[in-house]
Amino acid sequence: MLPLSLDRSDPRPLGLQLADQVRRLVLAGTLSPGDRLPSTRRLAADLGVARSVAEQGWDQLRAEGWIEGRQGSGTWVAGGAGPVAATPSRRPPTETGAPLVHLDAGTPWIDPRHAAAWRRAWREVSAATPPRGYDDPRGLPVLRELLAERLGRTRGLAIDPDDVVLTAGTTAGLRHVLAVLPREPVAVEDPGYRAAVLTVEESGRAVVDLPALEPVTDLATACAAYVTPAHQHPLGRVMPAEDRLTLLATARRDGAVVLEDDYDSEFRYDVAPVPALASLEPDLVAYLGTASKSVAPSLRLGWLVAPRGLRDDLDRHRRITHDAPAWPVQRAYWALLRDGYVDAVVRSARRTYAERAPRVAAALAPYAELAGPVAGMYSTWLLPHDRALRARRAAQDAGFRVNLLADYTRSSDLTGLVVGFGGPTDTQLDAALAVLARSLSE
Repeated sequence: MLPLSLDRSDPRPLGLQLADQVRRLVLAGTLSPGDRLPSTRRLAADLGVARSVAEQGWDQLRAEGWIEGRQGSGTWVAGGAGPVAATPSRRPPTETGAPLVHLDAGTPWIDPRHAAAWRRAWREVSAATPPRGYDDPRGLPVLRELLAERLGRTRGLAIDPDDVVLTAGTTAGLRHVLAVLPREPVAVEDPGYRAAVLTVEESGRAVVDLPALEPVTDLATACAAYVTPAHQHPLGRVMPAEDRLTLLATARRDGAVVLEDDYDSEFRYDVAPVPALASLEPDLVAYLGTASKSVAPSLRLGWLVAPRGLRDDLDRHRRITHDAPAWPVQRAYWALLRDGYVDAVVRSARRTYAERAPRVAAALAPYAELAGPVAGMYSTWLLPHDRALRARRAAQDAGFRVNLLADYTRSSDLTGLVVGFGGPTDTQLDAALAVLARSLSE
């Protein structure tokens, strides 16, 4: 058993604490190159934590090169790892070469033709008078009014402005809901959104894996279930109608809240957007939306429509913490919505994604299996892990960053690539696809 001790009062995630301690054991020479390490299942049992904590620690160390997996024989301290002879320099490392072009699942395409409207909104903010104190804990009333109208029009939610709470993005909204729920485990899709997993773990809760392609029939041990029903992240599947009804029935029976992350539902280009799960049973579903995929991730703005039974507790929590997005951001987004900027960039991006998605499919379909319907700004491709890893390395050598499907899994054994096509230019995308196709064809 490794000499490890995790501190739940430490604000750092338990998985990162684990990685830090193992790294120190290697540097001190307590662990040597070639030493075999325990499996994540055994390590989690020894430490009394969820297996996802052990997996996060091992994933971090593997990414840094401290440990390595050997086919069929477990995990070992990497050959090049070992104790250091001298105190390392405190100077920050210098960048070498050009930065990688990220083909990730979250960077949107923003049409530069709309830049004038963006600048106009921020000029308006600079001339406006900010509130002198802490305003409505739900957020700027005029923005909530426009969002309520838009969510009714685009997502089928019958709500009024008082139902909307503004947040600093999806994970902030998730954190707010968790703050008023019982301190019990939370079920999260697997594969699934990594930031959601870490947010749940940082709240001091265990994560229960929900196989992403199976109906949810048991939430007896969980206070909530986090799902992405309109466009499963990262497999791309739309949750079937029958599975939606099963999920809602299970949550109702077991007393759990459904946490619906509706992160990119506006970007379907094969059919009309799939209605929000919250439109079926609003008193059971906490709806999470974001401006990250339509306007910019760096805006850090989102919204939450919580079940009525949680709203008073949420308001009390927000009045105490003042944990709301910055007023200038709220004010600017109101102007962008009011002037039609958001609708315009969504339409432009949808057209761009609809044109790029077939190019990605044409390049990768001969070598991999598409995991689900293509929508939004990425597609996921199933193939053996060693081939996916080789393709990612080839892309990185050529200046591109592509994510592995394994980066999103915990207990799932699905492997492949997650290829985003929102962030790069057309030239960059074509160059990256050529590199991936060439690597996969070898």
